[in-house]
Amino acid sequence: SRGRSWGLLVTAGVGGTLVALYAVITPFLTPALRKVCLPFVPATSTQIQNVLRMLQNRSGSLVDIGSGDGRIVIAAAKMGFKAVGYELNPWLVWYSRYRAWRDGVHHNTRFYISDLWKVSFTHYTNVIVFGVPQMMPQLEKKLEEELECNARIIACRFPFPCWIPDHTTGEGIDTVWAYDMKHYRGCETKRLEISPETKS
Repeated sequence: SRGRSWGLLVTAGVGGTLVALYAVITPFLTPALRKVCLPFVPATSTQIQNVLRMLQNRSGSLVDIGSGDGRIVIAAAKMGFKAVGYELNPWLVWYSRYRAWRDGVHHNTRFYISDLWKVSFTHYTNVIVFGVPQMMPQLEKKLEEELECNARIIACRFPFPCWIPDHTTGEGIDTVWAYDMKHYRGCETKRLEISPETKS
């Protein structure tokens, strides 16, 4: 009977370990099985500094699309932004919330478990994107439809396919591109059309 008890304990232990591993690993592997693969790759310290450089003299709300472990959102919150992160992996979201609390910026940050394609970004004026080439054309159209003229989009690692960046900094994988939405919503054209009437 002692051998049977040990056998049951070992079986239960192995089963519990496999279930725990499945629960932890699945959220990291699931993105690779989606139509557009968006795996978690942590931002480097240089990338973060380049993003912050593009946010200088900016204000308003900020969102990080695919926020990972929250380091961009937390860094932006330390600059004074009300920052939000959207991430599919629940473990990363919970860890991001813990890091924000640990760094004392939890009042200025929010992290949500959500699919970026199901989120509207209409009320954000600063958008950070760590994307992959396959998703950039579709995301470009989505942001162009939803964002206002005063918005700035900052792309890391991969640029948008059709937009011409207003500012670029860094090199290699640390390159960051900034796009001002006023060039893509016809805002400048409207301003030119209105200005003669204003003068008269």
